[in-house]
Amino acid sequence: MLLPKGGVTWKSARAQLPPTRAIWVFLTRTRFLLCVALAGIVLLLWRGVSTSASEMQRFYCWGPSKPPMRMTQNEAVDWNAHLQTPVIFNHHEPLVINSSTIKRVDLNTITSTPSAVANHERVLILTPLRDAATYLPKYFDLLSELTYPHHLIDLGFLVGDSTDDTLAVLASELARIQKTTDNLIEPFNSVLIVEKDFGTAAVASQNVEERHGFAAQGPRRKLMAKARNYLLTAALKPEHSWVYWRDSDIMDSPKKIIEDFVAHDRDIIVPNIWFHRYKDGKDIEGRFDYNSWVESDKALRLASTLDKDAIIVEGYKEYDTGRTYMAKMGDWRNNKDDELKLDGIGGVNIVVKADVHRAGINFPCYAFENQAETEGFAKMAKRAGYEVIGLPNYVVWHIDTDEKPGNA
Repeated sequence: MLLPKGGVTWKSARAQLPPTRAIWVFLTRTRFLLCVALAGIVLLLWRGVSTSASEMQRFYCWGPSKPPMRMTQNEAVDWNAHLQTPVIFNHHEPLVINSSTIKRVDLNTITSTPSAVANHERVLILTPLRDAATYLPKYFDLLSELTYPHHLIDLGFLVGDSTDDTLAVLASELARIQKTTDNLIEPFNSVLIVEKDFGTAAVASQNVEERHGFAAQGPRRKLMAKARNYLLTAALKPEHSWVYWRDSDIMDSPKKIIEDFVAHDRDIIVPNIWFHRYKDGKDIEGRFDYNSWVESDKALRLASTLDKDAIIVEGYKEYDTGRTYMAKMGDWRNNKDDELKLDGIGGVNIVVKADVHRAGINFPCYAFENQAETEGFAKMAKRAGYEVIGLPNYVVWHIDTDEKPGNA
């Protein structure tokens, strides 16, 4: 290349440059600006990819790409933070079942607590019936007055071996209290009626005096145990938290009896059972249920001498057990929450946590430790580690059967 004479000067160099206007026109061309923008985007993408690759390489296998001895303190911290590498064994996707024939029941959510109303815990009231037509109107009057929310209560009845109009009266009374219109009484959630005859004509034909006599107690208690177990297995559902056994011949009981009993949070709990009898215008407050008792050494010695199939019954002179009867204790004027640990219970009024029954504790229709039905139930429950409690001052009033005139 030939240089101008005298060398390169500013004037000569400037003369070789394109005019300023031509440069401005070139720089403002759309094509040029578009090329610059694309080049910038490519540069930014390349830097981002290269940075991510270097970071991945830095922490590949949970650590920087250098021996541990050459790591800085910060790099060592990063390395140790990822030493616990997660490992998944036998990973499976969730299994979805859409078959209508498969039903799942989660009993873990069914609890029996002192706050039964607040927790919306369901109560199952069970009543075996035989020749009970006379008592049913009063029974349902008392039942309808219960303050426990009726929509949380299910009713179950077993009618068997009756010679009167028990089933018809039961249906009529249920129709009365379950009306949803023109009725001030809130209907109960559901009702189940079970019919089962046990073919015991001799027992079924007994009058009140014979039914409560000593000779009838063994066969009668076995029959009643069968009736209770049939009713329980037919009526108990997964949603039930409490089972309330209630006889049909109760004459009076507190309206808040369910709330009062569940507040004690006991596995099995019973009240004292008395009856009204008036002499010379005065109520003698007769003591009815001698099946709720505290065990005695004398009774244990007696049982050791009996055949294993013999059944001890209380309140009769034939068996002198020396047991402490709750019926002879307490006073309804005193603190109703006083508790007494029991070894046997009567069946007039029992509140049981449903899980006790689910665990297999039922009413033996045979001699269990020389006891049957409710007393055998209490013995069985205690053997299994459940607590059996009585309330001496909490009185439920039974009808006066008048089978023992001197009973007071």
